Amino acid sequence: MNVIFTLIFLVCTFLLLCASPENFLSAMLEGASRAATLSASLIATYSVWMGLMRVWENSGVSRGVSRLLKPIARRILKTDDEEALSAACMNLSVNVLGISGAATPYGVQTAQLLDRTENAEFSSAMFFVLNATSLQLLPTSLVAVRVAMGSGAPTDIILPTLFTSIFSTALGVLLVFVFIKPKKTAACKEKTRHVWGKKRKTAGAGTR
Repeated sequence: MNVIFTLIFLVCTFLLLCASPENFLSAMLEGASRAATLSASLIATYSVWMGLMRVWENSGVSRGVSRLLKPIARRILKTDDEEALSAACMNLSVNVLGISGAATPYGVQTAQLLDRTENAEFSSAMFFVLNATSLQLLPTSLVAVRVAMGSGAPTDIILPTLFTSIFSTALGVLLVFVFIKPKKTAACKEKTRHVWGKKRKTAGAGTR
């Protein structure tokens, strides 16, 4: 990726020098100034939300949110690995707030843990789709970028982002279920065996 961006920069620099060499320096300085302004704005936004996430972790709020999301994550990811589910729930809860950078460590940890589960192919694919579509209640990073670029109404994108992310997430989850069939986990097999055992006992008692 670094090589690709370096090549893009070199090609653009060469084209600008050929087309308008007198404007090259001013364009470079203006771009650097905008980049610095945007970076400062994003650093401030991320600092606030990262600090809030640390407070949530220390106060137990994040663990509470993780417990609330676990039943849903267990059904969607089709895994019973508690460590993987905890990391996935933390990743998804941070992504919902639009802080993708803060969600990255949890995402990497979840991907590594899901690769070791018995349903690795389906679980990894589903987790990738959930991160790619990224349901967002509050697109914090995008709002920060719009503020840095001088938008008159930086929060206007919140409602459209919510609707589009809900649609894309629902469609992505549906397509994963259609094209990748999940395997039954050990807990699911045990539950099925238990239910069938009860039915057989009931049927046997009825025939007597």
